Formats: sequence, structure tokens, C-alpha cells
Amino acid sequence: MNHVLVTGAGRGIGLEMVKQLLKRGDFVLATFRGTEPPPSLLSLACANLEFHPLRVTHAKDIETLAETLEGRTIDLLINNAGIIGPKHQAYNDMDVSGWLETFEINTIAPLMITTALIPNLTLSSNPRVITISSQMGALNRDAKGMLAYRSSKAAVNKVMQVLSLELKEQGITVCPVHPGWVKTDMGGDKADITTQESADGILALADRLSIENSGTFFTWEGNFHEW
Repeated sequence: MNHVLVTGAGRGIGLEMVKQLLKRGDFVLATFRGTEPPPSLLSLACANLEFHPLRVTHAKDIETLAETLEGRTIDLLINNAGIIGPKHQAYNDMDVSGWLETFEINTIAPLMITTALIPNLTLSSNPRVITISSQMGALNRDAKGMLAYRSSKAAVNKVMQVLSLELKEQGITVCPVHPGWVKTDMGGDKADITTQESADGILALADRLSIENSGTFFTWEGNFHEW
């Protein structure tokens, strides 16, 4: 049994990963924004599921989570919480405050949460950190628009690459993962794959990750993605 913490677990890919993890018998620590778990999570309530409130941009919430979980093993941390960013994020029409919020949630929060939970990860025999990124942050791809989102994902890719080097001596594997274009509130109905397909691929990848893979940018299918 793996002990897995999933941020942003109340909907989309995060919720689907919780469902699949529970189905296969893992123990899940599911974080959500707000004071009470959303109905989507409450409907999954069982002995192998714990709910933890977490506003990922609030240092006090992260500190409280780490204190609550002190001494407990985390085998896999999935930094899933994220946003698409503000409505206006063109080069000539940018919501700057929305851009900053996007960076706080998509780039800074995964680092702060991972750092706070390092003591829990080091208790595992195979500690792994997956951060849900996007190919929209890959510098090798030419595409216009969505500057806030793209830049936040490009930045978190670099953050995770550096973190993989920082944590290698502690045996913690760190990888950003492109989840695919997924049919969620963020991805829309025209997306390529379902949340079930994305979650299944990401968890299959997580199962076979080891320290030799640390610092690699993967796709949801488990393939190498160019930076």
C-alpha cells in the first residue's frame, strides 16, 4: 500500500486519481480548498481516505498540513492543484494581478508544499514527487497566447528540475508531468482524452519511477517530453 497525497483533489484529474488510488487499495491524503470537503470527495469517504483543507498559496495552511502529518510516511506526492490563469493574458492585454496569482498557484505552491513534506517523503523507501505541468510550458514548442499559464508551467518545470538535483542525495525522485489535453473544466469538451485516461497514465508512470528518472519531464503516457 502506498501513502499518496494529492493536492487539488476535489475535481478533474485530481479527483479521478483519488478514485483510482482508492480502488487499488492505496491510502490517500486528499487536499481541498475551503473549510469542508466538496461533495465529490465526500462521496468517496472510506477508511483509506483522509481530507485535509489546504489553500496552496497560504503559508500557514502548508505549515498546518506539515504539522498534522508529522511522522507519517508519504510515498508519493502529487502536486495537482493549478489554475488556467486570468481571462486576459495576451502580451498586449495582460491581467498582471491574475498573472501573479497564476504563478503563486502553479509555480511557487508546488515548491513550498514539497519542501514542507520532505520529512514525510524521506520516511518512504521510494519517495516520489510528481508535479502536474503542461506541454504549454515547453520552450521547444511554438505557440501564441496564454502567457500567464504558459510561463507559470515553464517556470515550474525549471523549479522541479532544480529540486530534483537538490533532493537527489535524499533519494527523492522529482518529475514534472504533462497530463495531456484533458476533458476537464480547464481543458474543455474538445480535449483529446478523459480524466480517467490521464489519471491512469500518470499513476502507472508514478509506479515505475525511481531515482534514476529524477529530473525528467514526462508525458502522461510515460514518454520523455522535451523541455
